[in-house]
Amino acid sequence: MRAVVLSGPGPVENLSVVQRPVPEPPAGWVRIKVGAFGLNRSELHTRLGLAQGVVFPRVPGIEAVGVVDSDCDLPRGQQVAAMMGGMGRVFDGGYAEYVVVPRDLLVPFRSDLPWEVLGAVPETLQTAYGSLTTGLDLRAGQTLLIRGGTSALGFATTTLAREIGATVLATTRSESRLDALRAHGVDHPLVDDGRVAARVRELFPDGVDAALELVGTPTLPDTLAATWVHGTVCFTGMLSDEWIVPDFYPIGYLPKGVRLTAYGGESSDLPAEVLQQYLDRLVDGTSSPGPVTVYPMADIRRAHDDLEHNRQVGKLVGLP
Repeated sequence: MRAVVLSGPGPVENLSVVQRPVPEPPAGWVRIKVGAFGLNRSELHTRLGLAQGVVFPRVPGIEAVGVVDSDCDLPRGQQVAAMMGGMGRVFDGGYAEYVVVPRDLLVPFRSDLPWEVLGAVPETLQTAYGSLTTGLDLRAGQTLLIRGGTSALGFATTTLAREIGATVLATTRSESRLDALRAHGVDHPLVDDGRVAARVRELFPDGVDAALELVGTPTLPDTLAATWVHGTVCFTGMLSDEWIVPDFYPIGYLPKGVRLTAYGGESSDLPAEVLQQYLDRLVDGTSSPGPVTVYPMADIRRAHDDLEHNRQVGKLVGLP
């Protein structure tokens, strides 16, 4: 089989497409014939040497979609998504024609959507769904600020929040991307210069009910300042590659009465029925994954370079 192998932390030249034997699953594991794999900041962190506990060489990829290709309680050919649980870090991940994962990482589904669309969904949906439910407990009629709105996660969160019935504000650093936010249903697109709290409060003087922080610690204080007393900020992403608050003093850091939570999920946090319902809504056109850019496996270096330099809007997907 062909697989992308990362030889060690460093530049995109450390990623190579190589031939490897098709892996055999040990007891309790399942082999998947990969239809598509998502590209995520997590794999960028692995390539840049920011991830912990990675042994090289390693096939990256924290998620993949495909079909069951070995004996287990699911029939061969069953469509499945696999994500997290050590994929691409502790063991070889989804940047390959075949991947072997623990059975409990699989989320089954059925869909006639093309693999490049299906590959854009699992990890992004899991994180958006968990952030809005577990992290923010978002309700209909509330206001939500998404810091990092033109990321794949930002688009997915907008979709789910609009389906809940929330009013969505979302940021982008580029004025040229405001139309992409509007086209995706964002009620109030905002250019992010690092200080958006004042503009949020021009729209909603008391602040927003909820905010999703996807940029990281550099913008977190301003996101907190945009949120009303008893509102909640959920720290989920770190597009800035910065996630540590030095010398954190809660009383001095947190605005009075604003709640700060965090979310990081696994495949078990995405119910199969939620995935299936979302895919069905993509089919009937009532939901959208946002922009998707597709790369063949042979272009993995270009894909990672685009990922690192934020050249694309939305989700990046690889095809084996």
